[in-house]
Amino acid sequence: MAWSPYIQIARVDHWFKNVFILPGVIFALMAEPAVLGPRMLGSLAVAVVAVCLAASSNYALNEALDARRDRLHPQKRDRPVAAGRVRPAAAVLLWIVLGIVSATLALSLGIRLGVSIVALLVAGLVYNVPPIRLKDLPYVDVVSEAVNNPIRLAVGWYATGCTLSPPVSLLFAYWALGAYLMAVKRLAEYRHINRARCAAGYRPSFKHYNEPRLLIATMFFATACGMFTGVFIARYHLELVLAVPVGALFMALYLRLGFKPDSPAQHPERLLRSPSIMTASLALAAIVCFSLWLDSPKLRKLFTPSIPPQQLDRDRERQPSG
Repeated sequence: MAWSPYIQIARVDHWFKNVFILPGVIFALMAEPAVLGPRMLGSLAVAVVAVCLAASSNYALNEALDARRDRLHPQKRDRPVAAGRVRPAAAVLLWIVLGIVSATLALSLGIRLGVSIVALLVAGLVYNVPPIRLKDLPYVDVVSEAVNNPIRLAVGWYATGCTLSPPVSLLFAYWALGAYLMAVKRLAEYRHINRARCAAGYRPSFKHYNEPRLLIATMFFATACGMFTGVFIARYHLELVLAVPVGALFMALYLRLGFKPDSPAQHPERLLRSPSIMTASLALAAIVCFSLWLDSPKLRKLFTPSIPPQQLDRDRERQPSG
């Protein structure tokens, strides 16, 4: 089929990753329930199309620029551009067309959503295009790719029409979660290629990486995610603490997945076939939604501070002004 290679370049099978916009929708409804309605659902549908096209635009650019290195990877060498089935110029044209359409759709829903989609496209540029090309830098490749997570959260948040801004603690927690997932992916890739020189030829950041360093990075991002999530829970909705054990279980299961031969962590589209990950994900989503609905004075009382608060603010209020 003539269009088949171009659909492969757009990686339509990766669109499921845009499920990461859903927390933005859920938490925006927590912040401003009045936005729920038919108009919000229509805007959300357009936003989903826009974010999927923006992701495909970034994938097309990635394939055009990475064809030479993809030929060194045992699976990615079969990608359309790397295998010679599509010319790089055609992939670049697809990148431009998809990017313009996605940005136009998003801007039709408002400037904040439009800026979010443009930010997703810009993130793809700096990640892939020389001389910046952040994907070649160790650790920077992980945190720069992970920035797509808070951007997707912002897309979901603004698609609802919420007039407030997403909490900074939530954005940082989501960024750290994305970095954790990317670090596990790098670990799985490194173990799969299993030859340092070949791995470095495929991905220059592997000149620095090894298993201990990638495990340390994974631990760092998991800890950062937990801490920022704790700040968000404590400041905005304490009942979300009920989701912490399942969230921790999900992260543990995902790390275990990274050690499996030909790990699905290398290919996120395969995660749908992982019963443990899907069960943990659905359980986590259910508990988060339940916790957002829950209003438990007893739970809040359990976490009432046992150390007297500092008197600094009160002392300042007592001081005469001027």
